[in-house]
Amino acid sequence: MADAKPRFRVAAGRQEWKASTAVGASMTAPQRRPAFDAGRSSRRLKGLTTTTQEINRLIRSYGRTVVARSRYLSQNNPYAMQAKKVFVSALAGSGIKPSSLAEADFKAKLQEVWLDWTDEADADGLTDLYGMQATIASEMFDAGECFIRLRARRPEDGLIVPLQLQLLPSEMLPLNDNRMLADGNYVQMGVEFNAIGKRVAYWFLRQHPGADQVNFRSGFAGEQVRVPAEEVLHLFDPTGFAGQIRGIPHTLSGIVTAAVLDCYDDAELERKRVAALFGGFITTELGDDAAPHPMAEGIEAAQAAGKDSAIALEPGAMLDLDPGQDVTFAEPADVGGNYEAFQYRNLLRMAAGFGVPYAAMTGDLRQANYGSIRAGLVEFRRRIEAMQHAVMVFQFCRPVWRRFMNDAVLAGRLPVGPAQYLAAPHGYRRAKWIAPRWDWVDPLKDRQAEKLAVDAGFKARSDVIEAEGYDPEETDQRIAADRAREKRLGLSFAPAKAPPPAAAAKEEDDKPEQTGDKTDGA
Repeated sequence: MADAKPRFRVAAGRQEWKASTAVGASMTAPQRRPAFDAGRSSRRLKGLTTTTQEINRLIRSYGRTVVARSRYLSQNNPYAMQAKKVFVSALAGSGIKPSSLAEADFKAKLQEVWLDWTDEADADGLTDLYGMQATIASEMFDAGECFIRLRARRPEDGLIVPLQLQLLPSEMLPLNDNRMLADGNYVQMGVEFNAIGKRVAYWFLRQHPGADQVNFRSGFAGEQVRVPAEEVLHLFDPTGFAGQIRGIPHTLSGIVTAAVLDCYDDAELERKRVAALFGGFITTELGDDAAPHPMAEGIEAAQAAGKDSAIALEPGAMLDLDPGQDVTFAEPADVGGNYEAFQYRNLLRMAAGFGVPYAAMTGDLRQANYGSIRAGLVEFRRRIEAMQHAVMVFQFCRPVWRRFMNDAVLAGRLPVGPAQYLAAPHGYRRAKWIAPRWDWVDPLKDRQAEKLAVDAGFKARSDVIEAEGYDPEETDQRIAADRAREKRLGLSFAPAKAPPPAAAAKEEDDKPEQTGDKTDGA
């Protein structure tokens, strides 16, 4: 028994299965388990984060730095500055204006009072209401948000309506103000919420945190004031993230590209500038006895002129060189043939991050044609129109219009009593908001298309007028007034009408036939 071999239990067929599996594994690729490739921790995705953070936590941690960098680029980077101008002109333009839907007599008076008040709306007295819209759009681009404080004024101030608007930048509401209050409310990034999560107040700083002087009339640096939410309009794009409290700069995804490309452009420009400073180099074979520099006089003249270590050269100059000396002229390296392509791709990326068309941001129309530039503008305008209605109209125009109506009625500026107005305020407040018109690449074709749509009954004429940025009723009244004045003065600007095809054919048939035979009557 000592020489007995050890006994092992092997399942029938297992050895054959292992052998066949080994052979098959060497011949076929390994099988992957069903999964999302984007969720794997593979080598390609090691640099991507695998954790999620609440958007408000990110804003609270990085918001101030991002806003500072965004403002710096829009002031110092030419492309970012141009992108900002394109965004502001598209979002605000000449102003988003109301067209009241109330009855005609009330509307006429309302529009008159509104027009007068827009010139007095700015609390700083620098521009009108539509200029303030442009400033708001500028703040939206840089900081992603803007605050408007509704300031009630006294009757003795002499305003048409005792109301003015004060614009406050994003920095006036500190992101680091996060605390619990004694009454159960809580403050997040300067915004006070009640127990059910409703905004009830804003804790603004009395002075801008970047101010270089302390204004004791406004208060000490860091001192805050609580303003009820009913007196504040907070404008930001809320469509990006659910539950977002503060705004995100419109430039966010393009800041890194713009900053790095700006540094590259500066380095490339400085390299070319420094290289261009060297006109040539003098090489000398050093011997045992150092000979005096043959251009000593030129060097002294150059130093006297403030050009140290340089040779003063004049047109047609003849220089004598000692044996062993040679002059080599500088040949600065070129930027390379791929510089334009490199710049083009990075500027495309920057324009995409800033949300504006490449051609509008750079002014480069070399690769654009009618179809491509029109397609790009259509998509850009669709995004801008969505922001106009979701942000500018809903968060700014409508609340300002409502507060203006309330104060105008109480001030006796409108032909309706307070009791009658409060009984049915919505009927008086109802209005349409008309955005500035878009200029197309080929206006003739667009006019013809609009006319065909109106003639076929596919679109109302008032829709075309509103798309032009005008009030249809006001336009009709002006047309009627123009025609009455033309009739009174005996003027006619109507184009001559061509005869209909049937009448033209009948006139052609009635003409005597000319045969060309001149023998008759000779």
